[in-house]
Amino acid sequence: MDPVFLAPKRSVDKTFRAFDPEQGLLLPPSLDDWLAADHLVRFIADLVDEHLDLSRITAAYTEVRGGPPYDPRLMVRILLYGYTTGVRSSRKLESACVDVVAFRWLAAGSAPDYRAIARFRKRHLSALGHLFVQALALCQAAGMVSLGQVALDGTKVRANASKRKAMSYARMTDKEKVLASEVSALLLEAERIDKDEDKKFGKSRRGDELPAELARRETRLEKIRQAKAALEEEARARARAQAEAKARDRAAMTTTRLRLKGRRPPSRSPRNRRRSATSLTLIPRSCSPATGRFTSATAPRPSLMPITR
Repeated sequence: MDPVFLAPKRSVDKTFRAFDPEQGLLLPPSLDDWLAADHLVRFIADLVDEHLDLSRITAAYTEVRGGPPYDPRLMVRILLYGYTTGVRSSRKLESACVDVVAFRWLAAGSAPDYRAIARFRKRHLSALGHLFVQALALCQAAGMVSLGQVALDGTKVRANASKRKAMSYARMTDKEKVLASEVSALLLEAERIDKDEDKKFGKSRRGDELPAELARRETRLEKIRQAKAALEEEARARARAQAEAKARDRAAMTTTRLRLKGRRPPSRSPRNRRRSATSLTLIPRSCSPATGRFTSATAPRPSLMPITR
């Protein structure tokens, strides 16, 4: 069985920092205490609230019945921070406003859903383009080399920081036109991501919702137990198959060895048979004093003579 499917064990001989998911927490009374004093979102908030002219967006709203819309400052805050830090999906921005402290701080605890975020971007696309260019220009003028993941070349450009008039593309310098192309790319990418996610998840789904049977803890735990049992059974079946395969391999190797042991030696060639017909025989011989020749009567030592049969 794979180790991952073994029952979890409690450590009894190790010391770790205290961890108790059921322990109540004493949270700071203000969300501001959760955020570092030099965090980028503080700069974003000051930039949007104090130095960007949102009148073009606010003028588009009229008093209507029903729920009021989200404050444009809130929406521009999270869009500017999200887009410049790589969060360009409206669904991910909604999740970030709940799960990420920086976004929660920017939104002041509000959590606009992804449909409201996408509608705001589409409705005010042109105004947002001007505002984002103005924001990047202000960052360049302040000497910043980047805003989030958007690199700035450090060259100071003309930035209209007036709250009475928004920047006009027609009056942009070449440097500002470069920033405008960066902003256009950000907005186009955000639009493309939202369309892709609408096709993938459906327009009415965020995409990270739990299935209905997993929403309640009781059914969720039972579902996990069932899934774990199924995985454990798969692991056991895989282990049995591997053991059977090894047994077959061992049986095949044993049969091969037995066959090799029972084989006859290879037959000798005719040449080998002719060579074996000649053998060497020991014949005792001695040297006669009269003739000076060796005889076989007595022999001081044996001598080898070939005899052909």
